[in-house]
Amino acid sequence: MAKIGKAKALLGSWAFLIGVILAVILGSGLLWELSSMWLGVLVVIGIIVGLFNITDKEVMPFLLSGAVLVIVSSQGQMVMGDIPMLNGILSALLAIFVPATIIVAIKNVFSLAKS
Repeated sequence: MAKIGKAKALLGSWAFLIGVILAVILGSGLLWELSSMWLGVLVVIGIIVGLFNITDKEVMPFLLSGAVLVIVSSQGQMVMGDIPMLNGILSALLAIFVPATIIVAIKNVFSLAKS
């Protein structure tokens, strides 16, 4: 059972790292454009991060950081919308962190409901 837990944590860690790197590359448009297919990939990565990467001890710091990141990225798009590269990166980061934050928040609510 411990091996499964380590495998999930490793999957979540790699998903997070790959997701952030992909978000910067795709959002900037350096190699590929941020298409709906790539947004879907980033959303799936965000779900994996939310399911496997956040331990019970990390829930509250992640939710606080995730909420701030989502708010700032969203507002940053409105303020810096004239800079296409930055706007794309913020959109790509939102595609990862919105589902990850939602998943972690739902897991936390279920945890609170159990106790």
